[in-house]
Amino acid sequence: MSDRKKTSLELFRLRKTLSILASKEGRGTELISLYAPPGKQISDVINMLRDEYGTASNIKSTTTRKNVQDAIVKVQQRLKLFKEVPEKGLVIFCGAVPQNGAGSEKIETYVIIPPEPINIYLYRCDARFHTEHLQELLREKETYGILLIDSSASTLATIQGRRLEIVRKVTSGVPGKTRAGGQSARRYERLREMRLQEYFRRLGEHASDIFLPIENFKGLIIAGPGPTKYDFEKGEYLNYMLKEKIIDMIDTGYVDEQGVKEVMDKAPEIMRKIRYIEEKQLMQQFLYEIGHDTGMVTYGEEEVRKTLEAGSVRTLLLSDGLDIVRVKVKCSACGYEEQHTMKNQMLTSFEQGLSGKPCPKCKAPALGIAETQDLIENFAQLAEYANTEVEIISGETEEGQMLKNSFGGIAAILRFRLQT
Repeated sequence: MSDRKKTSLELFRLRKTLSILASKEGRGTELISLYAPPGKQISDVINMLRDEYGTASNIKSTTTRKNVQDAIVKVQQRLKLFKEVPEKGLVIFCGAVPQNGAGSEKIETYVIIPPEPINIYLYRCDARFHTEHLQELLREKETYGILLIDSSASTLATIQGRRLEIVRKVTSGVPGKTRAGGQSARRYERLREMRLQEYFRRLGEHASDIFLPIENFKGLIIAGPGPTKYDFEKGEYLNYMLKEKIIDMIDTGYVDEQGVKEVMDKAPEIMRKIRYIEEKQLMQQFLYEIGHDTGMVTYGEEEVRKTLEAGSVRTLLLSDGLDIVRVKVKCSACGYEEQHTMKNQMLTSFEQGLSGKPCPKCKAPALGIAETQDLIENFAQLAEYANTEVEIISGETEEGQMLKNSFGGIAAILRFRLQT
């Protein structure tokens, strides 16, 4: 599975977990956030927590003291499950979280292996979980190029995540449109046009020197205050590989640092558009196969599950709006099991409906929910066994809405046609 495909699922998982954590608040400074970077010794972290346990004994509030010390013990127990800190680091959130309207608290623990290495060692006890260092990983890490241009000057810059670097400034040497006295208007315009073309060629060479060697170069944004950017883009001045990566042409008031800031303000929306374009292409491929009845796609939970288990799925498409769980029901008397799929909000009434219901096998009223799993995670596990790429498709595009509403949010592009 390629890094980009894996990241699509990993970032979805991380985003969902962080959303849950953001909703948690402690009654006091009872919520522990622990970040351990790669290479940190587990024994060192456990010893630090032992010291913190001793420090917590000085907390005046009996309830807060007990909750903090209980959480520290829970974190130590989780750490002991690891021989070493994973190669990308380890993050644990743990603490006493008030339960909905119950007036009670429950120790909740979340263990996260980050999708990319973290470089921070942090222990914090607070009224909230400190997720900001993981939030940073949700930002785009690919490099984008900015080329600001008008007839007088240009600026070339790169953006990677939140890091902006102005790499080069180029002056054009092109005279203004007002001609010098004594020259014919036509000759002046011809000389100006020659200077402009030479400037465009130089700028194309600068762009190749700067952007082509970048390993993870995602796209190029061309910007500027007037029509010059369109003249440059239409000509044969840019290397064809860069021309293919132009993702947007935008108007700015300036071509200097101020112009770069204008582009930066619009960049998050532009970068989201890139991911949407990738998703649209995947969905358009799926819809093409459907429309031409090639037999190389399928959709719906049962059909996709069957093809995944057969190992025939190349790419699994899952809507990020799937709020569905897979439920395992088990009889405690005879061990009979059955699986159900339902919307999350139906889970409570389903569980209540099992009370007193006879087991289909032994007739004993001993049925209960043994396990629940988010359907996306359930399918992701099947995909991992089948070496299938997983794409989480946003519901913010027309195609993403179509996946969710017309195809149940679950679709597959196949490696080979299944025999029927």
